[in-house]
Amino acid sequence: MAGEIAPGKTRVGWIGTGVMGSSMCGHLIAGGYAATIYNRSPEKTAALLAKGASAVASPREVAERSDVVFTIVGYPADVREVTLGVDGVLAGSRPGMIIVDMTTSEPSLAREIAETARARSVHSIDAPVSGGDIGAREARLSIMVGGEAEAVATVRPLFDLMGKTIVHQGPAGAGQHTKMVNQVLIATNMIGICEALLYGHKAGLDLPTVLQSVGSGAAGSWGLSNLAPRAMAGNFEPGFFVEHFLKDMGIALAEARRMKLSLPGLALAEQLYRAVEAQGLGRKGTQALLLALAHLSNVDWPSQSPE
Repeated sequence: MAGEIAPGKTRVGWIGTGVMGSSMCGHLIAGGYAATIYNRSPEKTAALLAKGASAVASPREVAERSDVVFTIVGYPADVREVTLGVDGVLAGSRPGMIIVDMTTSEPSLAREIAETARARSVHSIDAPVSGGDIGAREARLSIMVGGEAEAVATVRPLFDLMGKTIVHQGPAGAGQHTKMVNQVLIATNMIGICEALLYGHKAGLDLPTVLQSVGSGAAGSWGLSNLAPRAMAGNFEPGFFVEHFLKDMGIALAEARRMKLSLPGLALAEQLYRAVEAQGLGRKGTQALLLALAHLSNVDWPSQSPE
């Protein structure tokens, strides 16, 4: 085991410095931890380098210089490459290290990584997050954790710097399954939010005033409070990419098929988001579902350039 986690002592590795990862790693650096980072697009490491991080050329090098390595990348294939690949984290690992994947990925892959890591006497944790770019920036993420209890307890001080709700859900893969529950909840909620905004708009209501009435009642949700105002302002820039949400829903639907579950609401949401992607909006935020639904009813909705 990596031993006691402490600023100035524990060396942290971070792989994936995108919308979420850059903020999350930044909190660890601010907490006094030395960080070695890697990203496939080196230009995305600039903000962390300015805060004192060191960049290297491969995930393997990150592992060689770290006691705990975090990954938060795009897709399960990326997780596999940066963790199990020839130049991956495990290739540069040593006994007692802890690796933590915070990507939303496949439960089966989390279990595979845990088994492969265990053979090297390395501890593996799956810890996907919820809260979007705002939660990452403000260190208010919900972190859903799977893995050995001792390893989870060891890295808890690092989780505490990134999130407010940290719950150990069970063994390897349990964190990923919990994140799928989260995504199923969000999927149909986003349909309701976007359809409600369209209804209010078509009825001639002032939408900010409408939110004053409905936002704090039974219809309230994180998405209504945080994403609806962006959509109302014509801001469809990503807190969470549509293409990544499609990946998540695909994982959840595959798991549902494996468990012989019928989830028609999730299937509908996935099909509607396919329409968003087909309209060229895959790199926009999940609130861009509003544009696809507006298109169905031939409603013009304003769109602004990112600030």
